[in-house]
Amino acid sequence: MAVQQSAGPDPYFPANGDPRYRVHRYELTLDYRPGPNRLGGAARINAIAGRAPLTEFQLNLADFRIGRVRVDGRQAHYTHRGGRLRIRPAKPVRPGAAFTVEVHWSGNPRPVNSPWGGLGWEELGDGALVASQPVGAPSWYPCNDRPADKASYLISVTTPSAYSVVTGGRLLTRTTKASTTTWVYEQAAPTSSYLVGLAIGRYQTVLLGDPGPGGVPQHAHIPAQLLADVSRDFARQPAMMELFQELFGPYPFDEYAVVVTEEELDVPVEAQGLSLFGANHVDGARGSERLVAHELAHQWFGNSVSVADWRHIWLNEGLAKYAEWLWSERSGGRPARQPAAAAHRLLFSLPQDLRLADPGRKAMFDDRLYERGGLAVHALRRALGDDAFFRMLRGWTSLHRGGAVTTQTFAAHVARFAPEPVEELFDAWVYGTALPPLPEG
Repeated sequence: MAVQQSAGPDPYFPANGDPRYRVHRYELTLDYRPGPNRLGGAARINAIAGRAPLTEFQLNLADFRIGRVRVDGRQAHYTHRGGRLRIRPAKPVRPGAAFTVEVHWSGNPRPVNSPWGGLGWEELGDGALVASQPVGAPSWYPCNDRPADKASYLISVTTPSAYSVVTGGRLLTRTTKASTTTWVYEQAAPTSSYLVGLAIGRYQTVLLGDPGPGGVPQHAHIPAQLLADVSRDFARQPAMMELFQELFGPYPFDEYAVVVTEEELDVPVEAQGLSLFGANHVDGARGSERLVAHELAHQWFGNSVSVADWRHIWLNEGLAKYAEWLWSERSGGRPARQPAAAAHRLLFSLPQDLRLADPGRKAMFDDRLYERGGLAVHALRRALGDDAFFRMLRGWTSLHRGGAVTTQTFAAHVARFAPEPVEELFDAWVYGTALPPLPEG
């Protein structure tokens, strides 16, 4: 596992995260009341200091009331402004030392502001949903909000018993007392803060397919009235799982869940071991099946293998886009060269000023990044040939499982499988802005 963290602040979000330490584990204990949208929480954060003494450090947390902050069991001084919880421990933490932070908070969670609108905790008509990419995690818990600072999670959520709680990972216990139920989940795999998804609602749970011995359990959590449509729209997800394990390597987590809300979402959103869809992505006719494939592929590309910082987001989105085309090709639909040609025609008609490697914050989620990213991967496939290309992908997900990577790391990895140098290909597709010719074949 390789984790490549930037030495300084994230170039796109300098106010998020603190490179002076890294987190090993979060233990979150939450109590949520949907009616008043009231959240109370306690976090126990196990972390390791970097190379310098920690006289102070920061967590990211939105506008909540802070009840207590302790470092290694001792009361710490803190300030809380502008989404930053700055903490000064009673005694500096030694370089390389393990330490524990405890934070208690409460209030009415709401999305945090971003260039793309509100992100993170969203109060629904009857429940709540958390989709945090890229900087929404502080909307509901204190965290070191850097994509490369990956940690394990133990999450306990207490809410009225009429509601289900779904998050990524394995459900350990569900305990009902009086009118409330406490759900406890464990996500043992290293997880970026923005990939901790959460859904609270009145859901029915169905098993998608029969995983069989050693298979991946796949569940859908859905409103009752959408059951029939979801059963059709997600019917081929187990086949996708089998195909992607063949092409990309073993599924990197214990389980996979999808949540479909009653409300509409602009786009589906991936979380670790979990994907979130809106009612508008369900039509009973598999009209959004490419998105089902896209979000599943993110479990390998983006979630298990994460970006060191947001400049490299094309590694997430380009590979997931290409997974859509691979699913089409292998499930009786169009071969990958056809959606690649359509993407090339689209990009040719649009401004050619986007660079995949470091697109800039404003263009992180530009449609052109997704399409050009898929085309870059297609160009690699044509250059390497199918055998070497898929060996390259399986090696990538195996070598960097649980880690964080950069575009430079990917280029060096690809070169080991290529029959000829790939520098010019990367210069044209990844580092350049002008659209190269459509790859042949």
